[in-house]
Amino acid sequence: MCGRYATTTDPGRLAVELDAIDETGGFGAPGGGGPTAGEDADSRGGRAPGANYNVAPTTQIVTVVDRHTHEHPDDTPSRRIRKMRWGLIPHWSKAAEPGVPVKGKPLFNARADRAATLPSFRDAVKYRRCLVPMDGWYEWLVEPDPAGPGSGKKPKVVKHPYFMSRPDGERLYMAGLWSVWRDRSLDDPEPLLSCTILTTDAVGDLTRIHDRMPLPMPREHWDAWLDPDHRAPADLLGPPSEALVAEIAARPVSTLVNSVKNNGPELLASAPDTAEQTTLL
Repeated sequence: MCGRYATTTDPGRLAVELDAIDETGGFGAPGGGGPTAGEDADSRGGRAPGANYNVAPTTQIVTVVDRHTHEHPDDTPSRRIRKMRWGLIPHWSKAAEPGVPVKGKPLFNARADRAATLPSFRDAVKYRRCLVPMDGWYEWLVEPDPAGPGSGKKPKVVKHPYFMSRPDGERLYMAGLWSVWRDRSLDDPEPLLSCTILTTDAVGDLTRIHDRMPLPMPREHWDAWLDPDHRAPADLLGPPSEALVAEIAARPVSTLVNSVKNNGPELLASAPDTAEQTTLL
């Protein structure tokens, strides 16, 4: 599963790097809304524009899409940087109140091998696919508590957070799906964009941390994955190659990440690798 990640992506800089159109409206810039709702980049310890070291579901995040313009739908699609709510809202969801969708379980992950068959995701699999840029993601290794089994029905466990990233610091791009929700009862409904990150079976050394991982999308497959007019090749929804995953390393980090209230570069500080001492691995 991918329920928490870190990003230092500035949308404006990302648009330049990818030769894309920045449609985020200054999202992540000082005074431009900040990396999380209601924050600017200076309100949480002086984080750099666009930086969020503890991205959690329902947060507004940066995504990459290819879309046609409304005025020229027959033109070649252009690459765009958009902000979306992390937690996909199916287009058919009802409104709880005018302009506000019914609250449900946040659909922040979707299994890549099942998404095409599920009502919440199958339309997005066809024509609304995106990329989610990140520096890396967090996962928790669960093992029995060395202090003992405890007295409850369930055995006591401890969870050790790890951060998965490229050692060279290069950005990762994960496969995602997105949706547009509108309250059709309103005359001029405001669109609400939301997305989910696809997950797949963990590969290689990452299996020692968790059996699932977000699905990385190599740059050579971006055009096919983001194509708004055609289905993506089925093989792009399969697990990544071991060679691709070999470029990603897992390292133990501070338990500060356990709380979404903590958000700063200190979350990425290395911690003792307890996994090396466990008898489970």
